[in-house]
Amino acid sequence: MGQKDSAALLGTESIGRLLLKYSAPAIVGQIAASLYNIVDSVFIGQGVGEMAISGLAITFPLMNMAVAFGAMVGVGGSTLISIKMGQKDTNGAIKVLCNVTILNLILGSLLTLLGLYFLDEILYFFGASENTIPYARDYMQIILAGNVFTHLYFGLNSAMRSSGHPNKAMCITLMTVVINAVLDPIFIFSFGWGIRGAAVATVLAQFLAFLVVLFHFFDKSGVLRYRRAFMRLERNIVTGIFSIGVAPFVMNFCACFTTMLINNTLESHGGDLAIGAYGINNRIVMFFVMLVLGFNQGMQPIAGFNYGAKQFDRVIKVMKLTVVCATAVTTTAFLVGEFAPELIVRCFTDNAELTALSVNGMRIMVLAFPIVGFQMVVANFFQSIGQAQKSVLLSSMRQLLMLIPLLLILPDYFGLDGVWWSMPVSDFLSTVVAAVLLAYQFKSFKKGEVK
Repeated sequence: MGQKDSAALLGTESIGRLLLKYSAPAIVGQIAASLYNIVDSVFIGQGVGEMAISGLAITFPLMNMAVAFGAMVGVGGSTLISIKMGQKDTNGAIKVLCNVTILNLILGSLLTLLGLYFLDEILYFFGASENTIPYARDYMQIILAGNVFTHLYFGLNSAMRSSGHPNKAMCITLMTVVINAVLDPIFIFSFGWGIRGAAVATVLAQFLAFLVVLFHFFDKSGVLRYRRAFMRLERNIVTGIFSIGVAPFVMNFCACFTTMLINNTLESHGGDLAIGAYGINNRIVMFFVMLVLGFNQGMQPIAGFNYGAKQFDRVIKVMKLTVVCATAVTTTAFLVGEFAPELIVRCFTDNAELTALSVNGMRIMVLAFPIVGFQMVVANFFQSIGQAQKSVLLSSMRQLLMLIPLLLILPDYFGLDGVWWSMPVSDFLSTVVAAVLLAYQFKSFKKGEVK
């Protein structure tokens, strides 16, 4: 089936079948991406030590910042591609693809240069100490050097998924995990490169995946492919990409800022090992979050296409079904985090103090997870139909307007536990806001309104 036939099915095939078709490969891809990070952390924790785990956690804000710019272009571009293909505007979709590629080249290069030049200052600002900065520096120097290819890979992989090739996008993501898992022990243990070895494995795997994705869009038999005549930035397309992509940008940038604040607060109330505990817990929690993102990615082209075609009943149906699936995932995370945290944490470290800190933090962090899936789907839903302002509000609500004040207040009264408690409280409050916004949006759909 060609690209055109695959895209057309988004407006006619059963919603349940479509969500399974698009979510299954996306979920596998997200599991792969999550395992990608977990494998790095496990090998670093077992092969380098607990301070290396803490050093790796220090890099999360900087990596979130890089992801923020990549997501702004990748998600904004893939959403526009879905909508334009729903409108049967193939040339418009190709122009978006070309603009996504150019923007990723520009932003990826700028972030590499600035990140490497100010690396130590950035890492200290994000919570590094004299004990952890050598590990954080060694890791990020390699990651930043390959940042351009990482941006291009993620951006083009999203475009591939949105244009009717979810299975191929999934296989490419799986390829990166397999390559990384094979190279990690070789570079870390056999070559003795330590934490740098993990970074080299990551960059090399993503570079090879980028080459495969690039070849797909140069294939002349495809409908969505590079055309030299369209290989230039166009103001209206760039504006459209940024206006839609601002939601994931804000979400990831907020994650950067809040993770920085979390690291610094943990350093003040628990020291370097507390940061390491958060690093471990973040990897575990993100495994389930990535599953929800897989459902969101499956929903995005379906919602975007049918919104462009003004088939609002199908838009509502796919959103509701995605909420059910996401809630099942986050409820599972709650059960695992409450009843089996030590079993999982010990895969990362044998250090008794680090294990105890991680287990205590995990049980508190996941308390609101049964409702987190709903909030995540609603935020992504508004983004998928081009309602960027509402998506930005929900993204900033959870991580800025709610979490940051709680992080500044609760630790003063409850110490280290106050840092952990700030997360479920902010999750609960932001979910309430998401429910209100969604109710109003459904009313507009019933009236047949586009906005």
